[in-house]
Amino acid sequence: MTRHAPTPVTVVGMGSMGRALAAAFVDAGHPTTVWNRTPAKAAPLVARGAVHARTLKAALEASPLVVTCLTTFEDTRSALGPAEAALSGRALVTLNSGSPADARAMAAWAAGRGARFLAGAVKNVPEAVGAADTLLYYSGDKAVFDEYETTLKVLGGDTVHLGDETDLAALYEMAVGAMLLPALVGFFQGAAAVQARGLEASSMVRFAGKWLDMITSLLPVYAAEIDSGDYTDAASSVNLFLAGAAHDKELAEETGVDGAWLAPLHDLVERAAAAGHGDHSISALTEVLRKPTQKES
Repeated sequence: MTRHAPTPVTVVGMGSMGRALAAAFVDAGHPTTVWNRTPAKAAPLVARGAVHARTLKAALEASPLVVTCLTTFEDTRSALGPAEAALSGRALVTLNSGSPADARAMAAWAAGRGARFLAGAVKNVPEAVGAADTLLYYSGDKAVFDEYETTLKVLGGDTVHLGDETDLAALYEMAVGAMLLPALVGFFQGAAAVQARGLEASSMVRFAGKWLDMITSLLPVYAAEIDSGDYTDAASSVNLFLAGAAHDKELAEETGVDGAWLAPLHDLVERAAAAGHGDHSISALTEVLRKPTQKES
């Protein structure tokens, strides 16, 4: 097995994800410096072998690679601001949430401080950091990614560079993340309905997992339909979902569960049918979704 020289790395931000990132670097043998406004949060990492810098400036100066894990790009700029001069010549990798516009602003801010920049996203929970199948993607300076790919890969085996455009990671983070809340609320509504019958929510987990697997298998089919603009091969049509809306309302009434969150989704289906997509694949909803954006542009 080829061994790579350890790379000194600084991790700024010791929330649950930041601690997981730092722990992965430590466990992989990389000299790891950590910093957090609340020093006590860094204590478990220090016990594990990390060094807690007394000041932010010292933390940034300790490593050529700086990884930040704060909530937003604005939080990152605010946190780094007091010691921003120390970023000059360093590689700055941000792992936080934010819009593509925020990512572009962060890239400009980093460039103005002489830092080389990558924006990234961790597409899993803290407990999964370091696993072979954990996905992280990055965008921005490809030279930075190439230089530190081996080091960054200890955070997750599925490590991807999306392109030199600095906002791509944020774009995909939000585009993929848009699926999370609707899926979770759907599960929560189902759990409430099952409990209304005196059954445990845990009884539906296996079936919900199978359902999600089925949805996963359909994504390549729907993506191909969307990319081609051909929705005529309708295994699941808009009209089928339109008919199902009535069943959703009946279940909500029978179980006493609030199904109001479904109303905008049902409205979207109705609009698609009214636009002539009734016999088309449900993926034709994409056409209805993109029209307001086109009118605004």
